[in-house]
Amino acid sequence: MAAVTYQSTWMNEELRTFRKTVRQFLLEEFAPHHPRWCQQHRPDAEAWTAAGRVGMLLTDVSEEYGGAGGTFGQEAVVIEELAQAGINFGSSVHSIVAHYILAYGNPEQKRKWLPRMARGELVGAVAMTEPAAGSDLQGIKTTARRDGEHYVIDGSKTFITNGSLAGILCLAVKTDPRAPGLKGMSLLIVEAADLPGYRVGRSLEKVGRHAQDTCELFFDAVRVPVSNLLGSGEGQGFAQMMQQLPFERLAVGVGAVATAEQAVAITTKYVKERMAFGKPLIDFQNARFKLAECKTEAHVGRVFLDNCIERYLAGQLDPVTAAMAKYWLTDCEWRILDECVQLHGGYGYMTEYPIARMWADSRVERIYAGTNEIMKEVIPATKLSETQGSRVNDSSRPESAAATLRLETRCAIGPAREAIGNRSGFLAGSSIEPNTRGGAPESDIRPW
Repeated sequence: MAAVTYQSTWMNEELRTFRKTVRQFLLEEFAPHHPRWCQQHRPDAEAWTAAGRVGMLLTDVSEEYGGAGGTFGQEAVVIEELAQAGINFGSSVHSIVAHYILAYGNPEQKRKWLPRMARGELVGAVAMTEPAAGSDLQGIKTTARRDGEHYVIDGSKTFITNGSLAGILCLAVKTDPRAPGLKGMSLLIVEAADLPGYRVGRSLEKVGRHAQDTCELFFDAVRVPVSNLLGSGEGQGFAQMMQQLPFERLAVGVGAVATAEQAVAITTKYVKERMAFGKPLIDFQNARFKLAECKTEAHVGRVFLDNCIERYLAGQLDPVTAAMAKYWLTDCEWRILDECVQLHGGYGYMTEYPIARMWADSRVERIYAGTNEIMKEVIPATKLSETQGSRVNDSSRPESAAATLRLETRCAIGPAREAIGNRSGFLAGSSIEPNTRGGAPESDIRPW
């Protein structure tokens, strides 16, 4: 019986058509400029507006707010095509900012910012990590002091994707520096253009993803309207971050699987063409066995990912499964890439070969959005029965916020980690008390 080509169950004709559009756009508009973007450590500003015109931005945001009116399926297609083309472009982080505004912004905020983000006129960045506070979010020092109808912001951020071109920041601040732990954290939207006291620092030299805009940000008495606060009041920032983790981690998994599949494809082609000892590498048993292992792992990853996407589309992707996907799929990606580099031999270490660039670009995926070690703490820390079927990507459900918060604070906040005491009361402002039982080392929960 002939092999049957596997088709993702969430894929449909509309998405296939959209994929062709995105693929052609990337080939014609992004790929020719990517080497220059790598040298300048950022894409051109015009790339964002071009992406907006073709419908690549805010694909799952409703048309009411300028988006494409699609689902996570469109978002997944964009991530996959960027990964397979080997193009570093921060559209996923841009989408995360939009999701914060969509979930916690009021109608006026949504109308003000989302349409311009969809057009690529406002580039979004998430600004949470600081030089001395990556994993330990309770250690952030950036403050927002209330002064009449403004907040006055002082502090700095680092590892900020899209930072130098960002026109809109989702900024984590301490609105109540006296509050213990994470209680005083809030999220502010900062419109960065021509903002007094705001400064973009140097572009950071990374191991991979050289075309991706990553830099430091500085705030010196920056004034932002109080109306830019996300949510109904101060102190909700950490809970808001926790609620967005399934989307974020699923997006990382999508890129990991697409990269792994592309690595297998280009390595299969390479071993059929590369000669050694008078015959193609594919004629050696080791090459065939290694490729068989890689292809199998990539397929298993694809089937698991498709199940996660289906569950997300149905509003049923719980934080435990999202953690499983983020950890296992990026670990799997790295195993496959490492084997594929090995099969390329010395050429696999040369950056002129795509496999070498993929290898370098992918290493960070086991670190950001929560390190894989933290994912392994999250997974057994909660009874599957407690989260199975939870609509955690539905921000209106307080039990979802509580479940996600409980997972992350138990496993990712280290010796001073926090735990919620009341499921149903969390969004209504229930207190978060210190958990003194100790804990594991923590990790960055943001991509940069």
